[in-house]
Amino acid sequence: MGVMNIYIDADACQKAAKELVYKAASKAEIKVFVVANAYQNTPVFSWIEFILVEQGPDVADQWIADRATTGDLVITSDIPLAAAVVKSGALVITSYGKTYDSQNVGDALASRDLMQKLREGGAVLKGGPAPYSPKDKEQFANALNKWIQNTKK
Repeated sequence: MGVMNIYIDADACQKAAKELVYKAASKAEIKVFVVANAYQNTPVFSWIEFILVEQGPDVADQWIADRATTGDLVITSDIPLAAAVVKSGALVITSYGKTYDSQNVGDALASRDLMQKLREGGAVLKGGPAPYSPKDKEQFANALNKWIQNTKK
């Protein structure tokens, strides 16, 4: 495989997950693009590039979708973005360690669309993501390390 990149959809990514990516990318010598429509404080290293995109819905997502390709890793919880980059051959990991690939992203997108239709139809859906826990951080670290190990083969 060629040069692999990691793209972080930074506006909605947990700080702890970003920090894990920075450390792992440093050791593995992998380029990281941190993409957001608001300033993000990132470490100043040659392998980390902060990309400030214009304000607007899905502008950061589009920037990532236009660049992510086979073998790359995208860190996002945005299911439409996940579906777009998986089509390009990238793997997706959420901050919570859930992995999306060609096997499961279609189901996730269908479920998301169904929930959106229910909300638009007036259904009151309770809940949201649980607070970020040490277990979530561990699951994310494990998924990230697995991807890095697979890229080094």
